[in-house]
Order: sequence, then structure tokens, then C-alpha cells
Amino acid sequence: MKKIGFDNEKYIATQSAHIKERIAHFGGKLYLEFGGKLFDDYHASRVLPGFEPDSKVRMLCQMKDDAEIVIVISAGDIEKNKVRSDLGITYDVDVLRLIDAFRGIGLYVGSVVITQYAGQAAADAFKKRLTALGMPVYMHYPIAGYPGNVPLIVSDEGYGRNEYIETTRPLVVITAPGPGSGKMATCLSQLYHEHKRGVTAGYAKFETFPIWNLPLKHPVNLAYEAATADLNDVNMIDPFHLETYGVTTVNYNRDVEIFPVVSAIFEQIAGESPYHSPTDMGVNMAGNCIIDDDACREASCQEIIRRYYQALCDVRMGLGDESSVRKLELLMNQANVSTANRPVAAAALRRADETGAPAAAIELPDGTIVTGKTTALLGSSAAALLTALKTLAGLPHDLHVLPQLIIEPIQKLKIEGLGNHNPRLHTDEVLIALSISAATNPVAELALAQLSRLSGCEVHSSVMLAQVDTGVFKKLGMNLTCEPHYQTKKLYHK
Repeated sequence: MKKIGFDNEKYIATQSAHIKERIAHFGGKLYLEFGGKLFDDYHASRVLPGFEPDSKVRMLCQMKDDAEIVIVISAGDIEKNKVRSDLGITYDVDVLRLIDAFRGIGLYVGSVVITQYAGQAAADAFKKRLTALGMPVYMHYPIAGYPGNVPLIVSDEGYGRNEYIETTRPLVVITAPGPGSGKMATCLSQLYHEHKRGVTAGYAKFETFPIWNLPLKHPVNLAYEAATADLNDVNMIDPFHLETYGVTTVNYNRDVEIFPVVSAIFEQIAGESPYHSPTDMGVNMAGNCIIDDDACREASCQEIIRRYYQALCDVRMGLGDESSVRKLELLMNQANVSTANRPVAAAALRRADETGAPAAAIELPDGTIVTGKTTALLGSSAAALLTALKTLAGLPHDLHVLPQLIIEPIQKLKIEGLGNHNPRLHTDEVLIALSISAATNPVAELALAQLSRLSGCEVHSSVMLAQVDTGVFKKLGMNLTCEPHYQTKKLYHK
């Protein structure tokens, strides 16, 4: 059984209390830049075992009467149809998804801000769409020389040109579909406008990673670098905090590099900066809620290895470059791990060598590893999934829970009805077949009932899987890695 390393309830309580303290410190109005994912923060849940993916929104829900959400999106991202890789949807569509998601849990969404607007037709169309849906939209504009030209930025021709966002609550959470949307600039623009109106307001930043009060090379912080290897983010000691307080804290390069400019902007707006370092700006309390450091270290090391495999596969598919792979190799060296530290990978490769065909392996919650081989009926990942369910149910390995009379019609439909060349069942088809069988077969019903126990389990395939299989493992909450090899030598792969 995997160890819990993080106290989630303590996190929700202490984090909300700390944000309330920051609101009070600034006289009752705080613009909070929210980095990372508000919903479904699976990276945090993987590296901090016990962290729930929805922890951040649960924390905000404790303050929902005092909070409103402002969603920021760049006009350039709208124009080029930028896509969220984890969801496969464009940023503008994700704004609509986020509005629905926030409203669905009782959080108030006040408005949408389109940043870097310079007459983009797609941005105009999106504004029209939002307005028709009853959502207030504000436009912010490019500023020449940003962020270095502080005198221009903090003037009527800089932030002053931006439309003032009407807000009504003490906590204004600024979030976005992804990085580079302009969250910080939106916050600082609002501070400028509030100051001109005689309103006292403050700014703070909420980023879960890197965790400022963990060592620089702690695996949890190294795992953050691994997650952002393609962005060239680098964790570093906060030199401003060290100089001011004599205390070593961790931040990342972009915040450290921009801090002198941000501090100068604060001084231009209000006469002095409220912060002496990037660490001061943050409100993250995650580091105070780790209850088993060893468990978090082990989980983070596994995450680094998984990121490495993903980078290898991205290169193989033409979606990444070797620089990310090299960086991840360095991070593995710093964490003192290698692919040999992933037992499920070794098991899949052994099974593939034994059978001479693709194979997959799954590590169950108690550490047991089961494998699946390629057969005439099932793909290896489907076979491994079925074996895992039978093992969790305490059923014999050689017991057939899917009779031929259920499998054969599905294969016939695939080949004769849908024109597929591969008759073997994918993971989704196996689960559908198992569901059908469970209606009349108590053994199949028992196996299907184990599905929720697969969440958090490790999976490895000796070949890169089809999208349908990777999608099923993701939906089940399983951590999949693959060897960077295609099953066939074809040039086109679905």
C-alpha cells in the first residue's frame, strides 16, 4: 500500500487561513495570481501522496462568499488557437469550461479579461460570444517595452489604457487556461487603477511549485523542473530573500528575474514595495503539510522517471526535442534515480522478451505486478488491465471472465462493420465487454467492481499505445509510461 505523505485537510485549512491573513494585511482587498491548475492538479497529487486533485478549489470554496474569479486569456492565444495539451481543447473553449466548472461548485465568476489585444479578429469574435452569454469582458493592451519600461507601464499610456475590471469582493482570484496569459500584468494593472481611485489593494501569488521551504534539490522540487522541462524553468535560491532575511528559500527563475521590475512597479504605483523578495509574494503553504518526507521523495522520483519516458515518446512522435530529454536525464542524476527504479517497466520488458510481442505490466496497490501479453483476442494493455482486475478480485489467473460469445461479436463489428484491420480488443472495448458480461455473470461483476482500486497504479507498456488506450488509463487515474517504440514500422499511427 502506498504511503500517504501529505495532510490534505490541514492544507485546506491552513492555506485558506493564510490567504485571509494576506487579505487583511492589505486592508481588505487582494488580487491573487493563481498559477498552475485549479482543477485536477494531478501533478501535485502524484508527487505529494495524499494531496487531492481538487484541493485548491475546495480551499477556495471555504471562502466563496468573499471570492470572485477573473479569467484571463491572451488575444494571441485566441488568434492562433492555442491548445491545452492535457485536455485537447483550445484556450478559448477552456475559458468556457472553466466558467461552467467554477459556477458548478458555487464560485462566482465576475469577468473575463482579454490581454495583449491589438485588434485580433478572433479576439473580437470571442468577446462577442462571451457578451452574448452575459459574461462581462474587459480588454487589456500591449505596452511597448514591457516589462522593462517602468515609467511608461505605470502611466496613463500604460496600465492606464487598460479597461478597469469591476470587482465586488475582497478576494479576486486571477486565473487562466495556461501560462503566458498575462495574469501578473492583469493584477498589477488593477493595482494601478485601484490606487488612482483611492482604493487600498494588494497583490499576492499562489504557486504550488516549487515549494519554497523545501531544499533546492528536494525530489518534489526536481519533479517540478521535470514537469516544465520544455519551458526551461529552473529552480533557484531566492537571492533577494537570502539577502534580506538570511534565510534560504526556493523560487524559480522567471519570478526571480522579474522581481526587480515588479518591485519598481509597486514603488511607482504606491510609493513603496510591500515585498522584499519573490518568496514574500507567495502564499503557498503546501510545504508545511508534508507529513512523510520519504513518501513524497519516492513519489517525486517516480514522477521524474515518468516525465523522462514521456519526453522520449514525444521525441519519437516528433512532438518534442532532445533538449528536454537531456534535461530530464540531468534531473534523474540529481535525484539519483534511473529507469531501473521503475519495477513495472522491467516487468513489461521481460514479458515482451519472453513472448516476442508487445507486453504491458501493472503494479497493484500492494506492490504485486501483473502482466499482459498480446494475443489473438486482446492487446497487451487490455490483457494486463483484465488480469489486474481479476487479481484484485481474488480470481484465478486462468479463469475466463469474458466468454467468446461476447468477444467475437465485438471483433466482427470491428473488422466487418467498421473496417478495422486489428481484431484485438483495446482497453475500452474490454471494459465494455466486461460490463456486458457482468449483467449475467457474478464473477465478471466482481472483477468490474475493482475498477476504482486501479487509481494511482503504475502501468508500463513495451510499445507506445494507441490514443484510446492511453485515454482509458488516464481516466482510470493510472500512471502510464511507454517505451519510445511503435508496435509496427508504419509511418501513420492513430
